[in-house]
Amino acid sequence: MAEDLMARVSYLKGLAEGLALDEESKEGKLLLRMVDLLDDFAVEMEQLKDDYEELFEFTEALDEDLAELEDDFYDDDDDDTDDLFYEDSFTVECPNCRELVEISDDLLQGEGSIKVTCPRCSEIIMIDDEAWDDEDFSDLLEEDDEEEEPK
Repeated sequence: MAEDLMARVSYLKGLAEGLALDEESKEGKLLLRMVDLLDDFAVEMEQLKDDYEELFEFTEALDEDLAELEDDFYDDDDDDTDDLFYEDSFTVECPNCRELVEISDDLLQGEGSIKVTCPRCSEIIMIDDEAWDDEDFSDLLEEDDEEEEPK
C-alpha cells in the first residue's frame, strides 16, 4: 500500500511538472505545496509500515520465547498442583483472623466429635458433636453466602 502511495504521488509530481505550473501564482503554489505534502505523507507511511513490520517480527519472537519459558517453567508444576489442591476438602475462614483453614472430608467422616481450631490464632472454627448430614452442611453454606453479600 505504501509503495502504491509513493507511485501515485510520483505520478502527481510528474503531472505537476508537465503542466509547468507557475510557482509565482497562488494556484501554482497551492498545488505544488499539496503535492509536496502528499509526498511527505507517503514517505511517513512507508516508514510507519517498516517500523510496524519490525515491531511485529520482534513481538512474534518475544511471544515464541515466552511460550518456551512458560513450557519449561510451568510444564510439570501444573499437573502436580491440580492433584494436590483440595480434592476432598473444603475451606473455612476463621472469623477472628480471616485465615483460611482447610478441613478434610475424611475428618468429617470419622467417628466421634470434631473440634477444628485456627492454626494462626487458635480460635475454635468448628465443633461437631454429631455426625454431619447434608442439611446441616447446606445451612452452613447458606449462612456463608448471606454474610458475603454486600450490605
